[in-house]
Amino acid sequence: MKLFEPANIGPCRLKNRLIRSATFEGMSDPEGYPLPEYRHLYQQLASGGVGGIITGFAYISPEGKAMQPGQAGIDREEMIESYLPVTEMVHQYDCKIFMQLAHTGRQTRKKETRQDVYGVSNQRSLYFGGSPRELTTEQVYALIKRFGEAAVYAKAAGFDGVQVHAAHGYLIHQFILPSINHRNDEFGIHDINGIGTKFLGLVLEEIRNKCGRDFALLIKVSGSDDYFTKFTMEQFASLIRFLDAQEVDGLEISYGTMDNALNIFRGDIPLKMILKHNPVFKTNSGIKDIPLLIKNVFIYGLMRAKLKSFTPTYNLEYVKIAKALTDIPIISVGGFRKGAEMRHCLENGFVDFVSLSRPFICEPDLVEKLVQDENYSARCVNCNICAVMCDSDRQTRCYKN
Repeated sequence: MKLFEPANIGPCRLKNRLIRSATFEGMSDPEGYPLPEYRHLYQQLASGGVGGIITGFAYISPEGKAMQPGQAGIDREEMIESYLPVTEMVHQYDCKIFMQLAHTGRQTRKKETRQDVYGVSNQRSLYFGGSPRELTTEQVYALIKRFGEAAVYAKAAGFDGVQVHAAHGYLIHQFILPSINHRNDEFGIHDINGIGTKFLGLVLEEIRNKCGRDFALLIKVSGSDDYFTKFTMEQFASLIRFLDAQEVDGLEISYGTMDNALNIFRGDIPLKMILKHNPVFKTNSGIKDIPLLIKNVFIYGLMRAKLKSFTPTYNLEYVKIAKALTDIPIISVGGFRKGAEMRHCLENGFVDFVSLSRPFICEPDLVEKLVQDENYSARCVNCNICAVMCDSDRQTRCYKN
């Protein structure tokens, strides 16, 4: 079966076509160093038979850290040694591991990071609020260097490659989107392709120059978003053509931004858990919280109105567009639960690799079960409690199964 055939992502030979997509762990200390639980998580996944693992995103600069506690970082050389036991252990199971690199841009909060919030422009996020400071041209070039340095640290730590996070409304995605990028300098929207690609291009170039071609360079992008001025199919096609010219080794197609995070992964809305643990929405039910409550009702109402239902393989329409425009190996995430769905997409040439997140939280040994039964259905019921609890101080785990 093609699902279990080996395949290449750049210089890496994966033993099968199943990848654990980047998933927040919440298993690092306040300085971003991985805790023993981080290593145990990746040992579980690697021993379960998955061909490749993409880590939860590691911040490349302190102000680009997410508001969730326990996030991993790769923003300084001293961190290299702490990741070596992780990669050495994963490789013992003939599994490849890629570190996801990201900067949140405006999608974080000073209250949690204790750093000023910066964005591609000073346009605020409806969900995160605040007033981000617009990055200067000099700061943009400095961040390009930081991405390159972070990739060097990841390579020294034994990772097989990195995935550049250019999706979900984080900083690189903010540069791409015309609805957010209002810059007047060289990093603004391109006159010809109608999107903002210079920052992304220079980040990819910096990593290639510093890490070489023996180090896999993957990228994650969103097909579209839920903003009032939507990212169009034509703009998505322009992005794929741009990436095709960059010769990246693997392209993962996702959807959306953290301004409407439920549309990234879809499924149930555990409202009680959101109100209890989410720092944006939770209140103390006092008089002083009434303005916040009114604001939350407004934000939640907008999010609810735009909510997309869970359907199998829900990003496939964007995957098919990308497949027609590039020979870069395509990784599809979003809505894969049944072995039959994975087999159908691979055998019909829609995708080259299948990546999953929540099913692996529920069943780290999912690959072994698919080997035993090619029609196996993952036990994940899309309750999304695991996703909501990323906002708490608890490490990521399944709460249902």
